Amino acid sequence: MLTGKVALVTGASRGIGCAIAKKLASMGALVIVNYNGSATKETVAGEICKEGGSAVTYGCDVSDEAAATAMIAAITKDYGGIDILVNNAGITRDNLMLRMTDAEFDAVLATNLKGAFHTMRAAAKTMLKKRYGRIINIASVSGITGNAGQANYAAAKAGMIGMTKSAARELAGRGITVNAVAPGFIETDMTRKLPEEIREGACKQIPLGRFGQPEDVAKAVAFLAAEGSYLTGQVLAVDGGMVM
Repeated sequence: MLTGKVALVTGASRGIGCAIAKKLASMGALVIVNYNGSATKETVAGEICKEGGSAVTYGCDVSDEAAATAMIAAITKDYGGIDILVNNAGITRDNLMLRMTDAEFDAVLATNLKGAFHTMRAAAKTMLKKRYGRIINIASVSGITGNAGQANYAAAKAGMIGMTKSAARELAGRGITVNAVAPGFIETDMTRKLPEEIREGACKQIPLGRFGQPEDVAKAVAFLAAEGSYLTGQVLAVDGGMVM
């Protein structure tokens, strides 16, 4: 269980981030629901509290270094530090590489990769003092295999995997583990918008023959947060066997 632990989940106002926030709260953690201009932010924290958990919200664009650092400082001041950091915030700007603009490429790396760097760097300082921490980065199977039309997204997620391994080596001596979870096709607002023929084609690539649920990713994160004391620098693919 995670009673007494403080968990920050970035991009937690919907989808996978929402499921992770609810799962960690159900295990006793105080969850900081991070969002960036989402109208549903209060709903997530409200639902957690209604179910008996503890949650507060914090608005912050993690791609903004000053804002991300200020968020970590405020959480540390109010709650004594961060025990669990889940870097889930992410955006997509899909396009074929030959048509992709610099703006589309830069925007995705700024949020998905550099945003995670901002929060990891700031949170690690508080974890070092505690000699305890669990950092879990939400990567993607796209960062392992690549994906047509997602050169920016795949680059960001592959970078996140490399950053995870580097941070794991740097922080292990102080009792801090750093791991990544790489979801495959998960039922979210994003994947529900895919044309049916794309969904059918994707399912054919998945040995289990179906898309996963946000809760499947949340369970993997919860395991790493609560039970993964001897796991660090690992990438756990939650993908129904797709990249096997």
